Amino acid sequence: MTYWALLLHFYQPPTQTHDVLAKVADESYRPLIRVLRAHENARVAVNLQGVLTDLLQEHGLGDVVAGLRELAELGRVEFVGSGKYHPILPLIPEAERKRQIAENARTNRAAFGRAWNPRGFFPPEMCYSRDILASVHASGHEWLIVSGVACPVAWPVDVICRVPVNGAQARVLFRDDLRSNRISFRETNPEAFLDDLAKVGQGRDAYVVTAMDAETYGHHIRDWEREFLGATLDLLAAEAQGKAPRVRMVLPSELLELFPDGPVVEPHASSWSTSLDDLAAHNPFPLWKSPGNRIHELQWEYVDHCLDLVAVARRYATTPEAKEFAAAAYERLGPALHSCQFWWASRRPMWSIPMIYRGFLLLNQVATYAAHAIAVGDASEPVKREARWRLAAANEARVELERELIRSRAP
Repeated sequence: MTYWALLLHFYQPPTQTHDVLAKVADESYRPLIRVLRAHENARVAVNLQGVLTDLLQEHGLGDVVAGLRELAELGRVEFVGSGKYHPILPLIPEAERKRQIAENARTNRAAFGRAWNPRGFFPPEMCYSRDILASVHASGHEWLIVSGVACPVAWPVDVICRVPVNGAQARVLFRDDLRSNRISFRETNPEAFLDDLAKVGQGRDAYVVTAMDAETYGHHIRDWEREFLGATLDLLAAEAQGKAPRVRMVLPSELLELFPDGPVVEPHASSWSTSLDDLAAHNPFPLWKSPGNRIHELQWEYVDHCLDLVAVARRYATTPEAKEFAAAAYERLGPALHSCQFWWASRRPMWSIPMIYRGFLLLNQVATYAAHAIAVGDASEPVKREARWRLAAANEARVELERELIRSRAP
């Protein structure tokens, strides 16, 4: 038998508008919940970014949160952890990684109660490097999912690979990129998909993990939640009535009990949008920090200035006004690190000046508030002078970024 595990990634950026959020909820989130409610055999891992949990509740769309909680309580959904504001975890400091993971857990625990008990972890965009393991493992997660392109050994279908971390081991599930993309780009159908899954083990027990954006269903592909997911669940239910079902849907965490441990591996730094050519070019995160992409360079230069200014502001914030602005800068730093602003600057083929600039404005707030906190705090004059230099350098990067956006043409 082939055991099939599916992960759906629910995410909208902190800059998302109400109209788009409501449209996605109507076209994708609510229809998905209806399909999963209608099928007792549904078993799906859900990564709901904490920022989206907040947005849904703040915009009067809390029924989506309630629906997912109900499905988790029924055992049809298992939640997985992540970073609250969808940051590219390998590209941010360890302290910020830990904060994003903890805030994601805090937000979702408040929303889902006892139903929030994640064993697995989804790195945003499946951006993985060894650097993230310590914070993922320290937060209590037993396994994480990474892209298939990260797999450095023969493709595992009947064992669970492991990665060493902090003197222990975490399990790693590799996403089947080919089969996931066939679903995401409507290059398969329920019958062909299940026939293909049934052949994976060549007569032996095996497993397949697929993962994609939840918005694939209904928002990107109209009615795909019924035409593919619902129809596939119907076929699985019909097969289960027979003597020898070929495929069974399971939660990813169940795979750890169904299959033995396999080799200890060192996955390649990569994302679910990284190609083999990107790996060969030492470009593991091409949509977010690509060598030769000048806008990416300027964005991350500005991020570095923000991180430094926030750290100094918090260190020397002793007066009430300094504390207020240092706290405001730190609070805004999390949302300001969301991945979309870099993604829209990738030109592969994504390109949107408004989305790039909307994200940059969050970073600009961080720098401004932190610099003010330092200016009104009681840091020494040399520290304040260094902070003024840092802000001036950030402003130079800002001016050049704006110049690049003004003169850039769509790809």
